[in-house]
Amino acid sequence: MNVRDIARFVNGEIIGNDGTEILRLGKIEDAGPGDVTFIANPKYNKFVETTQASALLVSKGAVTGLRTSSRTTPLTLIVVEDSYRAFLSLIDKFHCPVEPLTKGCHASAVVPASVQLGKETAVGANVVLGERCIIGDRVQIYPGVVLYDDVVVGNDSVIHANVTVREQCRIGNRAIIHSGTVIGTDGFGFAKKPDETYEKIPQRGIVVIEDDVEIGSNCTIDRATIGETLIKRGAKLDNLIQVAHNVVIGEHTVIAGQAGISGSSKIGDFCAFGGQVGIAGHVIIPDHTSIAAQSGVARSITKPGKMWFGSPIKEVPGAYRIAAAISELPELIAQVRELQHQLDELRKQIDEKLSHSTKRD
Repeated sequence: MNVRDIARFVNGEIIGNDGTEILRLGKIEDAGPGDVTFIANPKYNKFVETTQASALLVSKGAVTGLRTSSRTTPLTLIVVEDSYRAFLSLIDKFHCPVEPLTKGCHASAVVPASVQLGKETAVGANVVLGERCIIGDRVQIYPGVVLYDDVVVGNDSVIHANVTVREQCRIGNRAIIHSGTVIGTDGFGFAKKPDETYEKIPQRGIVVIEDDVEIGSNCTIDRATIGETLIKRGAKLDNLIQVAHNVVIGEHTVIAGQAGISGSSKIGDFCAFGGQVGIAGHVIIPDHTSIAAQSGVARSITKPGKMWFGSPIKEVPGAYRIAAAISELPELIAQVRELQHQLDELRKQIDEKLSHSTKRD
């Protein structure tokens, strides 16, 4: 493809040489001749002066702020509405997606007669489907997946290798479940007995994953004690996330890796959590809440649309000021000790003067 072809594909306007041949996609800091790259974050503006890329995707509002005055080689710009989304749209053009599984059931798959398989569905090697499972149209089930009895999977969903979905759990349309995730394992429910040993509380609920949800690798989503653990439409979970029993995660909420959400907590719509965020049990978090990485939430949040940080959490930007102040504590302590020493010396001098004055009187 040349620049002209790319501009046509992303609906962009060219500033520079429209005939330059483009061979690859590249990151702006590493791109070389023949690469097309993009800039979407102002902190990468410094690389505009040095990148060796042949073409740069840039959003309309950012063109005037580009640092190009010191460049010694020309850089062709492709001006688009959203440079990041335009760049993403080019990925399949330069890097073909992996071929899907062959339609039908592999000879080694275990598929009972009671299972309902939709049209154009593919079931890979060593897959085990339980009794009465219902699998929608165009579903991809990769090798080693195990679905217990009565599992439902909606149309166009993809379940990658070695996923386990326990009994009666439901997965919606266009869901993507990555390798190693377990959906519907027993919730962590135990009651202490008079002798201080623990009795297991039966976990008889299910997990419901709605349409357009993506769940990363090696996540665990516990079934409800009764009722449902619910991941709502469009939510995106990173790798290594623990979701406990009876949790509700709202629509289009995104959660980064190693986060943990304790039982019966309710997360609103359009929330965003950084990595290693911890949520205590029975906490309510309202819509459009952002929580920075490694924060701990021990109580419900009442104000929607705010950003929080720390453990226990505090509202940003106040939380950042507190964190900055904490980093200065060693110097402040040293200053206080020095001031205390000076104050003690002054008191000692005053006491000595008073003592001498009293003796003269």
